[in-house]
Amino acid sequence: MTQKCVALLGRRDEPTDALGEYCKYLGEALASHGFAMQIVRVPWNEAGWPQAIGDLKHAAHDWRGSWVLLQYTALSWSEHGFPSRFLRIIKILQHNGARVAVVYHDVEPFSGRRMVDRLRRRSQLRVMRAAQRRSLAIFTVPTGVISWRPNHKHRHAFIPVGANFPEPVMASEQARASSDEKLTIAVFGVTGGASGQSEIRDIAQAVRIAAQEAGSLRLVVLGRNSEAAEKDLREALPGVPVELRVLGVLASEDVAKTLLQADVLLFVRGEISTRRGSAIAGIACGLPVVAFAGVETAPPITAAGLALYSPKIPGDLSRVLVKVLNDSEYRTSLAARSRAAQREYFSWSAIAASYAELLNERS
Repeated sequence: MTQKCVALLGRRDEPTDALGEYCKYLGEALASHGFAMQIVRVPWNEAGWPQAIGDLKHAAHDWRGSWVLLQYTALSWSEHGFPSRFLRIIKILQHNGARVAVVYHDVEPFSGRRMVDRLRRRSQLRVMRAAQRRSLAIFTVPTGVISWRPNHKHRHAFIPVGANFPEPVMASEQARASSDEKLTIAVFGVTGGASGQSEIRDIAQAVRIAAQEAGSLRLVVLGRNSEAAEKDLREALPGVPVELRVLGVLASEDVAKTLLQADVLLFVRGEISTRRGSAIAGIACGLPVVAFAGVETAPPITAAGLALYSPKIPGDLSRVLVKVLNDSEYRTSLAARSRAAQREYFSWSAIAASYAELLNERS
């Protein structure tokens, strides 16, 4: 018997809609477990809150007894990160008899030292705690690493995110290596603003030293803000034997095809964790991932082929990247670990199985 469920999202993100893609691939994978997922938005930013709430109340009449997977990030449900209306969404759903599970894609409040930052952080913490009390909470990182310590007396689970593209058919390491003598470093996504400038400097310095130590390289940069980073990257790599390709935002299938042709993923957009889809994309394609660890770097992400560096040690990123590029046996072993972790933890089939078991237990 097919069970109806709903993935409920707030406003659409631009230029890529990671939450929408997440729900799409999750829904497709859940179909084999007897769930038929409908993706619904609450377009408050387009229609205004009164109209959006009215439309939600009308739609929710048909969701009695069904699971609604309510996707949470602070900016999905508020313009400036004060998501207090999120709790009203939960109330409307439960009033209409829906079973509510909140999927926490943001697991921490925003940082900052200004008064408005402190107020925003207080608002987000209040909403996240209240949402956990009122629903089944699904966290995308292990709860033990979350600073506000979710209450274990309330219903909760941990399920990592997957890569937002179809399950890739992985080439062997030998086939990838023999296709081109020039080793390829992939960077998937660059942060905008000042943080992005710091990332660009780190990438350029590491690639410059790697080219000196490992020979001619190819650097492929794709995803969000990649085109904006091109000028700075080219200016930072004059005379360096590096072929730079900047691809911009690609269709999900093309992201997978591009990463499958790389030899290593360089991830410098914060600590690697089970909620960082752009890092898991590299794991999904069987790549070694050069990244740094943080509080959220906990199992099962540590089962993947991670080559970890310390951002506090000058030159450590370059050292780790050079080791991965120069040591083919090490690189092959890391790739094998990523492929195994993908199958066991990060494939959509594994993620959907965890969702199905959880939702069936709670039905």
